Amino acid sequence: MRELKILCWNINGIRAAKGKGFLEWLYRESPDILCLQETKAHPDQLDKDLREPPGYYAYWNYPEQGKGYSGVATFTKQEPLRIQNGFGIAEFDTEGRTIIAEYPEFTLFNVYFPNGKKDETRLKYKLEFYEAFLQVVDPLKKRGAKLIICGDFNTAHKEIDLARPKENSTVSGFLPIERAWMDKFVAHGYIDTFRHFHKEPSQYSWWDLKTRARERNVGWRIDYFFVTENLLKSVTKTFIMPEVTGADHCPVGITLKTP
Repeated sequence: MRELKILCWNINGIRAAKGKGFLEWLYRESPDILCLQETKAHPDQLDKDLREPPGYYAYWNYPEQGKGYSGVATFTKQEPLRIQNGFGIAEFDTEGRTIIAEYPEFTLFNVYFPNGKKDETRLKYKLEFYEAFLQVVDPLKKRGAKLIICGDFNTAHKEIDLARPKENSTVSGFLPIERAWMDKFVAHGYIDTFRHFHKEPSQYSWWDLKTRARERNVGWRIDYFFVTENLLKSVTKTFIMPEVTGADHCPVGITLKTP
């Protein structure tokens, strides 16, 4: 048996993160797989050491139109059997929000779910994206696939998952309709690995930079690792890394025993 360390981080701009020591952090942590969201870059905008970090296979997905927003990347020491960008549904694939990596032991979804705060149109898009995502993963799960789903879900699920639930009950990211979808997702058999191991409050992965909320730990837990039930026994540890700065989010991670 070997133990894999898989990390997930909304980097909020990978070029900015490089200037804050991202590559040094990557090699110090040396995860087997790193899933990044909100990279805000096309590969042709990056230096080679960031585009293709030595020791990793690097896969990128980014918006078809425009630069400087959205985007995901997966860095992996083991070459996947197959990589797929997007769901195969045009309206949800144009913003470069998903990379699916298939390995012998599991299939890993790296997803940057939409933010619904801008207006009603974006909230509608977010909820439709959620449903489209469920229609992709559910058939795989029913066939017995072992799934790991990580990323910025842009929703805090329960009151324990944010510092000020009452004040944010009418804000996208903690709306009843968004939380109801998270309930539905869990009811379909996807397990929030962090909450499986950790029941304590005040555990967050995002803080508002403008109000210096991180210093006071007034945050939200919106970055997750979910697994299907057939993979849960392989998860040995789950964690959040609030000590890692460089973005408004911090990394989250799991360790996994594999043959």
